[in-house]
Amino acid sequence: MSVVHHLSPGWLLDHLSFINKANYQLRQHQESFCSKNNPTSVYMDSLQLDPGSPFGAPAMCFAPDFTTVSGNDDEGSCEVITEKYVFRSELFNVAKPYIVPAVRKERQQSNKNENLVTDYKQEVSVSVGKKRKRCIAFNQGELDAMEYHTKIRELILDGSSKLIQEGLRSGFLYPLVEKQDGSSGCITLPLDACNLSELCEMAKHLPSLNEMELQTLQLMGDDMSVIELDLSSQIIENNSSFSKMITLMGQKYLLPPQSSFLLSDISCMQPLLNCGKTFDAIVIDPPWENKSVKRSNRYSSLSPQQIKRMPIPKLAAADCLIVTWVTNRQKHLCFVKEELYPSWSVEVVAEWYWVKITNSGEFVFPLDSPHKKPYECLVLGRVKEKTALALRNPDVRVPPVPDQKLIVSVPCVLHSHKPPLTEVLRDYIKPGGQCLELFARNLQPGWMSWGNEVLKFQHMDYFIALESGC
Repeated sequence: MSVVHHLSPGWLLDHLSFINKANYQLRQHQESFCSKNNPTSVYMDSLQLDPGSPFGAPAMCFAPDFTTVSGNDDEGSCEVITEKYVFRSELFNVAKPYIVPAVRKERQQSNKNENLVTDYKQEVSVSVGKKRKRCIAFNQGELDAMEYHTKIRELILDGSSKLIQEGLRSGFLYPLVEKQDGSSGCITLPLDACNLSELCEMAKHLPSLNEMELQTLQLMGDDMSVIELDLSSQIIENNSSFSKMITLMGQKYLLPPQSSFLLSDISCMQPLLNCGKTFDAIVIDPPWENKSVKRSNRYSSLSPQQIKRMPIPKLAAADCLIVTWVTNRQKHLCFVKEELYPSWSVEVVAEWYWVKITNSGEFVFPLDSPHKKPYECLVLGRVKEKTALALRNPDVRVPPVPDQKLIVSVPCVLHSHKPPLTEVLRDYIKPGGQCLELFARNLQPGWMSWGNEVLKFQHMDYFIALESGC
């Protein structure tokens, strides 16, 4: 379970535990004996035209999941090796706040004349060298952000405190002094060797599959190579109870069991629309425009109007729960609530907050920092247009979504690796409902995932092998 504690303010989550419970186990075939008289059989993965598949579409032809060649010592045999992988735990080792206490004190001192809780002055006099004092006025966006922070500050502070105290009592969180061992240093992050977004861009210039051809490709073998040409035109599924490993442009990626994905950009979403599914929950993490993204060039952002044109109404089932991650810019929050959701016929039902803490329960940023906040907002809504047409089972009752709940967790050090929402949303989705994540960067069991970097955090470098056995 990723939910460590569930109290009235919300949930304390263990993100790392959620990833590792996905059963990242690979079953691979390994020869235990070599025959001198008989040639060794080697299973090769290939993509070929299967005349027996629907519409003559491409189908994967692999060796079966379990293969054992038995015989005497001279004939040789093959055994199945199971290798288990876990996500690198040091990627969740956030021992100290991102802003160290010394810097925090300096910023508090420099901002001591700003009242972030009650009354904000619209102008602050600043002395610049020997020049005369000049007035710097807060822009409207900054004033709106201050006002919004004032409204939710006590909610964040009080609710987080209750969850953190429970985490400390249970031992999930721990005081920093108890765990200091001198080993906390810089974490070496894996290189982004395979640029998935560039792969999506390349695919747009290649011939695409006919719309009548098969839209879904099921993985049925062991370690395999998927032809990049087919990625943006087909949904890839791993329906087995074990992980699969695929190779893209020489890089290996782990796929969790019961997961599916489409690797494409926003201009190539047709396979998702053609797969014949609608979804009962859709989580969206848009690449919002902001100065930080432009400076870092981490990823391509989308304008609000581009996000608004996404085909959510076609993907959403009746009473679908829509969850959108929003940055702390009030411009984006207002856009989602006042323009985006209405354009999709979605009614806003709640706002939740993801509060980011260290392993010892401190906020990763000072709560009242004027620059970075230790929380992000989620806007939850229900599709209302199809509600009256839905044929509902009267025995299935989904409770209303509560407002102003907190999701408290230690964040991953990888940029934009969001906490899992599967277990916190479960009560508000009909049993067995289909779930979709848009602009995803990792996969989840039981979910469909889409994005131009949808496999980014599935790269083998983020995992370590634990054990192997027959």
